[in-house]
Amino acid sequence: MGQLDGKTAVVTGGGTGIGLATAVRLAVEGAHVFITGRRKAVLDEAVETIGSAGATAVVGDISDLADLDRLYDTVRARGRGLDVLFANAASASFATLEEVTEEHFDETFGVNVRGTLFTVQKALPLLNDGASVILNSSVRADDGVAAFGTYAASKAALRSFTRTWANELKGRGIRVNAISPGTIDTPGLDAAVAGDAPVTKSQFAAGVPLGRIGRPEEVADAVAFLASEQSRFILGANLYVDGGENQI
Repeated sequence: MGQLDGKTAVVTGGGTGIGLATAVRLAVEGAHVFITGRRKAVLDEAVETIGSAGATAVVGDISDLADLDRLYDTVRARGRGLDVLFANAASASFATLEEVTEEHFDETFGVNVRGTLFTVQKALPLLNDGASVILNSSVRADDGVAAFGTYAASKAALRSFTRTWANELKGRGIRVNAISPGTIDTPGLDAAVAGDAPVTKSQFAAGVPLGRIGRPEEVADAVAFLASEQSRFILGANLYVDGGENQI
C-alpha cells in the first residue's frame, strides 16, 4: 500500500528533472499521474519511465490557457477529481539588471508567475476536498545572486502565492505549500552551465554545507511528503531542500 493509493496527481513540467523524479515517486506511492510539458517525445519517454499504467501525458505549455484547459479536461475525463497538484513547470534564463529585455521578463513572469497562477486557478473545480497543492519556488528567491534577479523575483512571487492561497483554500481542507530546492543536478542545470559543467557544478557544491549538489529524487521525496497525509498539519509552509545552502 502506497501513501497515495487511488489518488490522482498532476505534475507540470513532468518530462525531465525534478518533475519527472516527482512523477515517478508519486506513481510509486500509488497515484495516477498526469504529466505535462512542451515536448511530446520527452513526455513519451517519461511515461515509459513512470509506467504507462500509472501515467498519462498531455502536451502543453502552462502559459497557454487553452493548453491548461486541455490538460484539465483530460484529468476530468478520468472521473476522480484531483488530489495532488505539483506546479513545477518554470522558465529559467538569466540576465543582469542592465541586460534584462522585455522578452526575458515576459517569458520568465509569463511562465513562472502567470502560468503557475492559472495552473492552480483552473484546477480549482477539480481539486477534491483535502487535496494538496505544492508550488516549486527556489532558494534563489531569498538571496541576491547576480543575474538571477528576474528569475528570483518570479520565485518569490510563488512564495507569496503559497501563503495567500493557503488562506483562501483552507476552508475546503486544501493544503497549499511550497518547496524551495537549492542547486539540483538536472538537465536544466546542465543547459545553464553548458561547456563547463563539471567545474561549475563543483563550484556550486562548494557552497553547500553537505558538500554536494542535490538530486531530483531528493526533491521528489519532499514533494511526496507534502502530498501525503504525513504532512496533514503543514499549511502555507516553504520546505527547503537545499543541503543547508541557504540555512547555515
